[in-house]
Amino acid sequence: MSIGELDTGATRFGLPGRILHWTMAVLIITMIGIGAAMVGYLGHYGTLLTWHKTLGVAILALAVVRIAYRIRHRPPPQIETMARPERLVAAGSEILMYALFLLQPIVGWAVVSASGIPIHILGGFRIPAIAPTDPELYAALRTVHGLLAYALLLALTAHVCAVIFHAAVLRDNLLHRMTFPLRR
Repeated sequence: MSIGELDTGATRFGLPGRILHWTMAVLIITMIGIGAAMVGYLGHYGTLLTWHKTLGVAILALAVVRIAYRIRHRPPPQIETMARPERLVAAGSEILMYALFLLQPIVGWAVVSASGIPIHILGGFRIPAIAPTDPELYAALRTVHGLLAYALLLALTAHVCAVIFHAAVLRDNLLHRMTFPLRR
C-alpha cells in the first residue's frame, strides 16, 4: 500500500471552521494584493486605502470569530503520516498565523489612528481611533505594519507549500480535512 492509499482516518474540520478558513484566505490574499498595489502606487490610492481598511476590519472580526470557534471546537486529529516534529512545526505555525491575523489589522488600525486622519471604511462607517495622533508613532507603526505584512506573507507561503507537499508528494489527504466534499 503506497502512502497515497493510506487510510489516515483524517476527518474534516467543522463546516464553520472550513468556511472561516477559506473566507479569511481569500480576504488575506486580496489584502496582500491591495497592500502591494498601495506600496507600488498603481493609482487610485484613496480607493485602495478604503478597501484595505475595510478588509482589515473584516479580517480582524473574522479572526476573533475564528479563534473563538477554534477554542470551542477541537480540530480533527492530526494525520498519521505527520511525525511529532512536523506536528510541532504545524502547531507553532498555526499559532503564529493566528497571532498575525490579529496583530496585523490592529497595528494597521493604530497606524491610521496615529496619522490623525479619521478612519472611514466602505459604506461611510467611522471607526474610532485606538492610538493618539503622533507623527513619530505613525512612522514606527507603519514600519511594524510592513514587517508584519512580510511575516504574514512568509507564514502563508510556508503554509501553502506544506499543503502542496502533502497533497502532491505525500498524497496523505491532509488537504481533505479543510475542503468541501463534491457531490456526484
